[in-house]
Amino acid sequence: MPLGERGGWERSESRYCGVETDFSDDVTYLLNFNISTGGFDYVLAPLMNPSYRPSLVEGNGVDTQVLPVSGSDLVLSPSQWSSHVVGKISSWIDLDSEDEILRMDSETTLKQEIAWATHLSLQACLLPTPKGKSCANYARCVNQILQGLTTLQLWLRVPLVKSDGDSMDDTSEGSNDSWELWNSFRLLCEHDSKLSVALDVLSTLPSETSLGRWMGESVRAAIVSTDSFLTNARGYPCLSKRHQKLIAGFFDHAAQVVISGKPVHNLQKSHDSNTQEKHPLRTYLDYVAYLFQKMEPLPEQERIELGYRDFLQAPLQPLMDNLEAQTYETFERDSVKYIQYQRAVEKALVDRVPDEKASELTTVLMVVGAGRGPLVRASLQAAEETGRKLKVFAVEKNPNAVVTLHNLVKMEGWEDIVTIISCDMRFWNAPEQADILVSELLGSFGDNELSPECLDGAQRFLKPDGISIPSSYTSFIQPVTACKLYNDVKAHKDLAHFETAYVVKLHSVAKLAPSQSVFTFTHPNFSTKANNQRYKKLQFNLPSDSGSALVHGFAGYFDSVLYKDVHLGIEPTTATPNMFSWFPIFFPLRKPLEVHPDTPLEVHFWRCCGSSKVWYEWSVSSPTPSPMHNTNGRSYWVGL
Repeated sequence: MPLGERGGWERSESRYCGVETDFSDDVTYLLNFNISTGGFDYVLAPLMNPSYRPSLVEGNGVDTQVLPVSGSDLVLSPSQWSSHVVGKISSWIDLDSEDEILRMDSETTLKQEIAWATHLSLQACLLPTPKGKSCANYARCVNQILQGLTTLQLWLRVPLVKSDGDSMDDTSEGSNDSWELWNSFRLLCEHDSKLSVALDVLSTLPSETSLGRWMGESVRAAIVSTDSFLTNARGYPCLSKRHQKLIAGFFDHAAQVVISGKPVHNLQKSHDSNTQEKHPLRTYLDYVAYLFQKMEPLPEQERIELGYRDFLQAPLQPLMDNLEAQTYETFERDSVKYIQYQRAVEKALVDRVPDEKASELTTVLMVVGAGRGPLVRASLQAAEETGRKLKVFAVEKNPNAVVTLHNLVKMEGWEDIVTIISCDMRFWNAPEQADILVSELLGSFGDNELSPECLDGAQRFLKPDGISIPSSYTSFIQPVTACKLYNDVKAHKDLAHFETAYVVKLHSVAKLAPSQSVFTFTHPNFSTKANNQRYKKLQFNLPSDSGSALVHGFAGYFDSVLYKDVHLGIEPTTATPNMFSWFPIFFPLRKPLEVHPDTPLEVHFWRCCGSSKVWYEWSVSSPTPSPMHNTNGRSYWVGL
């Protein structure tokens, strides 16, 4: 039975918990005992008798040997095989052994067991951990198998061990970084998008930064050993605070927990002779269920955005395209954003008009890119709050939105205050100059929806001492491990998608280093002729205790100063709370780059401007040079 029902977690794969079992040729009993009696959702069970070796069969001269599998496919229905069994490939196999007989036996057995799992319609199979640091032949065979699979997923078992010197719980030496094992294996697999990892969670854990790398990898299961559990005051199993935090992270990233091992907590049995004996691992399952059930329910907005998690979207081009009503409505629901705008306008009005002249002076405010009117409303509310008189020009190029604007003005009785201008702000000739210029032209990367170009064209009708809201904005990037995003881009099988920036609700990503600023624009800019082309070289360093990591691309954000101390943005360290108008932007790399804590990651970003378009180019020069992405805006650009 699922671990529980929590707000927003009902559809998560993490609500299912499995149990690792020994080989049994009575699969019906195995399921009854572990699922019906034990309460687990599925078994992680060997498919073949562990004593089986193909060479021994051939040596006996048996030509038509029946494989010693765990039972006929008829003992369970196809749906039971699919939903209640994850196959466990024989743990003895060693495809990189120097012993040729063992190596050949291993390859034969691996293919036989995968074929049997496919025949049973299993959803997944667990591959054993590579036996040594060299796993080229193992990866080659798995890669061949992956090419022929359609629905079956393969999980590579990897022990979650510490890197040298970075354990928080243990001071022993000689430990290896299991991430290196996983990375070398999947890089050898051309079809690695069908390959996931199952982590063996042991009693000791690596550092927090080292663990964080896994949140961007395709982790499908956390196999928790009973030896990892502590004992609480009542004698029941429990996990350390660090283990609890790790398991909660896996729950949040849709990874399932599998309980493995023999019971190590000798709990006193019930004296009630009528009570059916519990499964020996039931107390461990109950504790995992407790951890799941104490997860905080997802906020309402997070539930709405669940479908957008790690989903690639093309950025909007509102200058080139007219937005639809549904898009306007989505952005207009973001009350936090407009509260910030109202605060900024209030401060600007107070600075422009002192209290003693509030009843005499009228402030001219222009909303450029007025849409369906939310900034007009916020500005008028600011005037009401401060007791200032206001004259508003609402400039909007989308004729469909202008219809809504006219209806709004008429409905609210603003005819004497608001003048609607149906025109592109860059080409409008204003009848008078403005005291305040208000716009919401910012994109996920700050300038990626051409706010600089639009406001440079509009600032000519702003007074020399006029105020622009926003007054400045800065873009930021940081390197990320984003296995799912990379595989989704790779699935298109063309260069263009690797040279496109995507708007993404980032979730299954590992942020490898703090973000750094890229481009900053300030408005108004009367000093020189505007040149919005930019170039920035950045250098990132992984934390010393993180271990190596794979960079799939860069997450982009923005932070803006609307006016004085009123900020708006999505940069992680300064993000405006509870705002949802912008998701981060993702710049992919054609080929992932492995980086190490002792080697800087050197990145280059360009903002390029042409006569009809603006585009970004990006590349890496160290530790391994990457190709230039999006040269001359051949794949991704924003139209002027």
